[in-house]
Amino acid sequence: MPALPELKELERIIQLGQKYLEVDVLCEVDVQHKRFPVYRLALGNPDPALPAIGFFGGIHGLERIGSQVLLSFLRGLLTRLSWDKSLQHMLQEVRLVFMPLINPGGMWQATRSNPRGVDLMRNAPVEATDQVPFLLGGHRISRYLPWYRGPADTEMEAENLALCRTVQEELLPRRFSIAIDCHSGFGLRDRVWFPHAHSVHPIPHLADILSLEELFQQTHPNHRYLFEPQSLQYRTHGDIWDYLYLQAQQQSGKTFLPLTLEMGSWLWVKKNPRQLFSRHGMFNPVAEHRLHRVLRRHNSWLDFLMRATCGYQEWLAQGPTRLRLQERAVQRWYRP
Repeated sequence: MPALPELKELERIIQLGQKYLEVDVLCEVDVQHKRFPVYRLALGNPDPALPAIGFFGGIHGLERIGSQVLLSFLRGLLTRLSWDKSLQHMLQEVRLVFMPLINPGGMWQATRSNPRGVDLMRNAPVEATDQVPFLLGGHRISRYLPWYRGPADTEMEAENLALCRTVQEELLPRRFSIAIDCHSGFGLRDRVWFPHAHSVHPIPHLADILSLEELFQQTHPNHRYLFEPQSLQYRTHGDIWDYLYLQAQQQSGKTFLPLTLEMGSWLWVKKNPRQLFSRHGMFNPVAEHRLHRVLRRHNSWLDFLMRATCGYQEWLAQGPTRLRLQERAVQRWYRP
């Protein structure tokens, strides 16, 4: 690979939006003879009294489509800011944070893990309370096997520390925040996963998840997303979003909703079985028309989340309504 296209596009976007963006390099990753920056971009109102949403992608180097979806969305936002007054006004009431390429070293090497062989989604200090699938659930056997968690009793990988720093500085201090992490590679349809991955127990914010889903259904009645806790499919050690969600629970009176968009790459393989013979084809749409369709499809979801974050006080359930939503959510996802 002569260059890293996603990183080049990100740096072009930084140039395009330099008037609006706050840009930081949180760490640098060395791989072979190259050094890659891990960028954090922010725009909108930094007032900590206002809500915020974080957009994250590229945690797994093989799943390039997650970064591409976010870069397409971000480029569209910055282009619209020059003329879209409604967007200009909205950004006075909300904070947007982007980390579209968290694992540039893994993307350069075309591996799921980072250059040190660690799966960043198995690297956080969280232990599953129930049995996990062998290897898939996270292990410490060898960095040469997939889903390696890293050595025990060591600090998280630099990329994860950068991710945690962003969430801790930009999202967790606020009364309301959402994180959306874009992945691919599971199932025949697109899923929206929420915690926990390490436990089958319901989270305290199920009512908010259900309220958000119903709001999305009313706004986009023909959507193709399936909302569910990740533990409904499989459980893992070391999930970074479980770790950050548990941290958020230590602060009363605040709501942090970490979501994962899991794009169903099995459908792409089903439509084009030859993709099975390509490492990238297992996780990304290869046909150009299919790639463009995926980029278009998820723009509406990301835009909805941005607007729902800005207007959270209008839909977040309170009092008896919240209790009823929590009961319905438990019945739906945990007592089928």
